[in-house]
Amino acid sequence: MSDVPTNDASVDENDSNELTGSGLAAEKARRLDRIAEMRARGVDPYPYRFDRSHTLAEVRGQWGSLEPGTETEERVSVAGRVMLKREQGKLIFATVRDRGDEIQLFVSKAVVGDDSFADIGHLDLGDWVGVEGTVMTTRKGELSVKVERLQLLAKAVRPMPDKWRGLSDTDTRFRQRYADLIVNEDARRAFEVRHAVISSFRRTLAGKGFIEVETPVLHVEAGGAHARPFLTHHNALDMQLYLRIALELHLKRLIVGGMERVYEIGRVFRNEGISTRHNPEFTMMELYQAFGDYSEVMAVAEELIVQAARDAIGTTVVDIFDHEGNPHRVDLAKPWRRARMIDLVAEKTGVEVHPSQPVADLRALAEKHGVRWEPRWGSGKLIEEIFEAVAETSLIEPTFVTGHPVEISPLARADRHDPLLTERFELFVGTRELANGYSELNDPVEQRLRFEEEQAAKDAGDAERGTVDEDYLRALEYGMPPTGGLGIGMDRVAMLLAGVTSIKEVILFPTLRHEVL
Repeated sequence: MSDVPTNDASVDENDSNELTGSGLAAEKARRLDRIAEMRARGVDPYPYRFDRSHTLAEVRGQWGSLEPGTETEERVSVAGRVMLKREQGKLIFATVRDRGDEIQLFVSKAVVGDDSFADIGHLDLGDWVGVEGTVMTTRKGELSVKVERLQLLAKAVRPMPDKWRGLSDTDTRFRQRYADLIVNEDARRAFEVRHAVISSFRRTLAGKGFIEVETPVLHVEAGGAHARPFLTHHNALDMQLYLRIALELHLKRLIVGGMERVYEIGRVFRNEGISTRHNPEFTMMELYQAFGDYSEVMAVAEELIVQAARDAIGTTVVDIFDHEGNPHRVDLAKPWRRARMIDLVAEKTGVEVHPSQPVADLRALAEKHGVRWEPRWGSGKLIEEIFEAVAETSLIEPTFVTGHPVEISPLARADRHDPLLTERFELFVGTRELANGYSELNDPVEQRLRFEEEQAAKDAGDAERGTVDEDYLRALEYGMPPTGGLGIGMDRVAMLLAGVTSIKEVILFPTLRHEVL
């Protein structure tokens, strides 16, 4: 913290998050008048560039250990946004912040001259400035830049939110992310964690010989997951297209082509509800590894997330929140549990379940536990619904749920020991699904049957089911080797490691209702 604990240049605009009505209009008018006055003097309030020699973090890293009351002849050029400012006689103290740090400006009228001192005194909080000066520390030991020249880089016309209270309304925070990032250190940290997670994934996968690729966002068939797609229309080709709901089917085409280890980190789009766990557009990482199965990609998933924790937050110990918001301290480095879906249902209900059981029996079990069901659901789908109702909320520590019924896993291979189950897993942490993977179905005849079952369910009214993708079937006919596939929700991993409970906290611009102005 600087030598200046107060902020007499601030405008209290947070009674309703910011100034409104005549108060805001008057403040904007004052600042616009200031801009006009500068231009009349031939001063550009929005210059084209500024050459800085150091970031503020670099200044602190190089000179942060100076003794109190030290003046140096080390010259620096730095830039940042004015966050605090106070005039004290012939001195002005200000705090500026760039992306990585904050530092104090020490402005003396004797050094900069009367005119420049007056101009600096007219700066508003939120203005961007470029500064040239020497490095020093105050008598209290505050690292500072003794200003010799200050240039306004961008005049803030709108006052920023109050630094201490920030934006109290969450909808305003997400809608005006630019303002949220200015004043909310927690928001900035969440996105630093997200960046570190994605960078860590890329490093780990490169070390394992995976190639990063890009596949189409516009699909002729919406496949690879159960979800409602967004529709669009290509005018030149006069054809309906879908925004992709998954990365899977194009990545597996590349395995057919012999690329062997591929991955993509990309945006996918699902036309579904919005909640603390769901946003219509979100980021997935999907990878496919030839000559392996689901056990190998399960191990990769664990390694990716544990290493990301080390890289992003410096520890594998995290506080994981249950569905009631209670924290549980968990060490991600401990081996992760693996349990079949049917066994987890049995643990919670006391009843053994299996897709071979009559639908009527599973409907009765569902009703007993308050689970609604649809007439078109088979035994496998009923088991999944019961699992979600009775077992999912207890999965706090990392757990691989395996052995999904074939009915709900159209792209996974049947279990080599039980043809009614699949070699599939979902990873749950803190009751949230973070990942999904399986031994990929590579038999084109069986895949066609699965697709046709999907199409029949879709025709019967299930809008989330898939269709018959003829081009993907043609690719499989060329031969796809044994393959393990994995998909990880990057937003949810970022939530886990940043310690937040809403997906909107880790998406810079989440989807919101239309703003009424």
